Amino acid sequence: MNTETSNIAIKAENITKIFGDFTAVDHISFEVKKGEIFGFLGANGAGKTTAMRIFSGLSIPSSGTATVAGFDVYKQTEMIKKNIGYMSQKFSLYHNLTVKENLNFFGGIYGIPRKELKIKGDLLIKELGLENEKNKLVSELPLGWKQKLAFSVAIFHEPQIVFLDEPTGGVDPVTRRQFWKMIYEASDRGITIFVTTHYMDEAEYCDRISIMVDGKIAALDTPANLKKHYNAQNMDDVFYELARGAKRVE
Repeated sequence: MNTETSNIAIKAENITKIFGDFTAVDHISFEVKKGEIFGFLGANGAGKTTAMRIFSGLSIPSSGTATVAGFDVYKQTEMIKKNIGYMSQKFSLYHNLTVKENLNFFGGIYGIPRKELKIKGDLLIKELGLENEKNKLVSELPLGWKQKLAFSVAIFHEPQIVFLDEPTGGVDPVTRRQFWKMIYEASDRGITIFVTTHYMDEAEYCDRISIMVDGKIAALDTPANLKKHYNAQNMDDVFYELARGAKRVE
């Protein structure tokens, strides 16, 4: 394996997903480097959730090729699942379990040995400042704490890649900044971050951004280059231009 290939966490070539007469994902191609924070943006219905399900090993594409953490999206979906983490705004933790019970439950699913699980769990609870809340139901925690805990659980097993689907939805600006600090720390440890967000200011925290429009990748570059190309002050302006059908960035 050459160095260039070994540095790629996700590689997609002409990935397409068709449901009957509807093409949800239309021949998308891109690469994500290991340790990169990659923003995957698009309006509702743009195809980003369908694409994320493919890269998470939850859905098989209709055509095209792709590897995630070196594993094929057609034949090695179970290996993909073992090497990734996933966090959704809608579901990531069991609210009827305590903080400690959630850690034990997900640690068991991830195959962390019991002795190691106790050590890692106690350390994580201390790092999050949840010593006094470890026996509380997750439903009793403030939303910001739930989000931080959910992210910590998603990377509890040190996956190669973590998929974050609208991870900061509904939390206050201070908590969002704290959450992104955790993302940067995970990236510094070599974990690849694949994140969707509808907050355009958060898009600027990413190393590179892909913007989907009608199932296609309409633009892919660094935030600085995209703003320069569209003579835009911020990512909101870039997104607006693309939504209006601006010329595709190659």
